[in-house]
Formats: sequence, C-alpha cells, structure tokens
Amino acid sequence: MSTKDWIEKDYYKVLGVSKDAKPEEIKKAFRKLARDNHPDQHPGDKAAENRFKEISEANTILSDPAKRKEYDEARRLFGGGGFRFPTGGAGGAGPNVNDLFRNASQAGGGFSDLFGDLFGQAAGRRPSAGGRGGPRRGSDVEGEVTINFTDAVEGVTVPVQMVSDAACSACRGTGAKAGTVPKVCTTCQGSGMQASTAGGVFQVTEPCRDCKGRGLVVDDPCQVCHGSGRGRSTHSMQVRVPAGVSDGQRIRIKGKGSAGENGGAAGDLYVVVHVRPHKLFGRKDDNLTLDVPVTFAEASLGATIEVPTLTGPRVKLKLPAGTPNGRTFRVRGKGVGRANGTHGDLLVTVDVQVPEDLTDDAKHALEEYVRLAGAPNPRQALYGN
Repeated sequence: MSTKDWIEKDYYKVLGVSKDAKPEEIKKAFRKLARDNHPDQHPGDKAAENRFKEISEANTILSDPAKRKEYDEARRLFGGGGFRFPTGGAGGAGPNVNDLFRNASQAGGGFSDLFGDLFGQAAGRRPSAGGRGGPRRGSDVEGEVTINFTDAVEGVTVPVQMVSDAACSACRGTGAKAGTVPKVCTTCQGSGMQASTAGGVFQVTEPCRDCKGRGLVVDDPCQVCHGSGRGRSTHSMQVRVPAGVSDGQRIRIKGKGSAGENGGAAGDLYVVVHVRPHKLFGRKDDNLTLDVPVTFAEASLGATIEVPTLTGPRVKLKLPAGTPNGRTFRVRGKGVGRANGTHGDLLVTVDVQVPEDLTDDAKHALEEYVRLAGAPNPRQALYGN
C-alpha cells in the first residue's frame, strides 16, 4: 500500500464509523457493508466489486490495532496539516515521503525508524551498515480467495495465484548485463541513502539519487530488467485456510512473499478470505444459526422434529408444548470448529407457520378451539385496563 493511500484515504469514512470507534463497531460496520456489496450479490457489477475491495482494505487496516495506530499517526502528521516537508531550495526538491515510509517499513521499526531517518542525520550520524547496501527483507504480497460457507467452517486447502517481485532470472538480481558486475555507488558509499538539507531547516536522509537506493551503480544494465535487478514472478501455491475462518479475515503465511535482496529474508503472504453465504445456515461468532418452520399444532401441542446440520446427519429437537414463535434452541457441538478442537453450537430458531387456506371443517374446528380455550384478549394490556 502506498503512502498516498494512508494519507488521502479516509478508511473511517469508508466504513461509516467515527475515528474513536471501538473494534466491535468496526467489525459490525464491515460485516454489514461487505454483505451488502459482496460480488456474489451483484454479479457483473464492477462498482459493487470495487466498493467491496475498498471496504475490505479499510477493514484490514482498522481491525488491526498496530496498523490502525500507524494509520492514525500518518494521517495526523502528514495529512492533517500538522507537518509539512519543506521543498528544496537551490539544492533541489525535498525528500520523497513515499521513500521515507518505505524505508521505515522495510526496516521493520515503524514510525520510530521513520523519524530516526528524518532527524538522525542532523546530528551527523552516518547510515548504519545494515542500510540499503545490506540485506533487505522482501516485500509482503497480498492475495484473495473466495470459499464456500462449509469450507470456511471445516477448513480447506486452496490454490492461490500470486504475482510478486523476484530476482531477475537473466542477471540473477545484480541488474548488470551478463559478464559484467555492478560497482559500489561512490555517492553514498554503498549505503543506498544520502543526506540532504530541506529548505535549510534540518537534514533528512533519502534514497541516493544516483543509485536509486540500491547502493550499487550499473554501467551496462541488464536488457531484461533494465538494471533494476527485479523481475515479475507469477506462481501458484497451496494455502491451508483454517477451520472457523470468517468472511474478510486476513491470514498471514510467513516467508511466502517476495524474495529478499542481498541475503535478506522473504516477505510474508497475506490472504484475504471471502466466504460465500449459505442458503440455509448463518453464522454468529462460533455458532451456526438456522431458522426452522414448524406448524401451529407442533408449537402448541409440542413435538419432536428433525433438523439438518451443516455437515453431519440430522438431529432430533424436542419442542415443548406452547413453544412461541421466534424461540431459539441450542444444539450443542454442531457449530464452527475452534482452534482448540472444540465446536460451537447450532442455534435453531422456530418459525411458526400460519396456514393461509383452511377447509370449512378446519375453520369450524378452530372456532370450536377458540370457544373451548376461552383465552383472554392478548391485547388487553395495550388499552391500560
């Protein structure tokens, strides 16, 4: 994600929540918007698809406490008018905010490293040996998969197609034409960073303009990657989606992102999971939900009925006499699997069906029931009597 996204996109506005919204508010807003804009609900609607992706992106940031904190800091410092990078004077343009964020991210230190880069050089410190010329961690890669409701409950292994940066196969990542080698940049002495004075106010470090932050200079560039040393790699891998995954959940697979440079570790793969709705079952946390129609007689007299489960055989459910419409019964252990090996429950809600057509005999029998039951007016309390 670019710094521009962090600064200019208002993820709170996307989800329709306030900036101090609690995690449960964010979760509730995301679920409603994701359900209303899911591509399966709007086949062929590109606008709904884009809206769904925007909602998922906002949820990815705001549902993660660490990412939300960094996002809020970025918006406050760089997007809210509280801080501005001075433009370069006679010496040229000022620092590139995208490079500064990228450096802080790759260093793994977040905003503390970012401001270390901004103000550290003012004290005359040189970049550390582990800078741009040393090992660099590969970038993270993000993918998406859509699975069935049942697979989300039970877990499933799915193929994920990934496109990521990799070392150029022609030059093996050097950026130099075959038979030649790159040279250490004399401007930054191989660190990949250089200090510059922004408007005469303070010094900042930014990627070296001569080597573009690589720490190396290529005189005869590779004709395939044009000297960048990077290529595009497209490949598939099997990803295990754990049982109990929820719609919109983001799964991290360590070390399966882009390859690192100069011996650096590979990035991570993040897979956003979308779950198709089920025609019968719903979900509430680790519990499954099911609406079951029953007759008026079954609800009044009591009955034993059979109800389906998601993956197993039917189970019998005993309805006591006088069961009201909307009452929910709990079937233990027939819900979503948990990481500890236990399962949630199946919540069965009774929907009493009122017959639309009655025969004459049935009408007479019902009228006779009313006479014999002698029930009081159920609306009497509405009149204050």
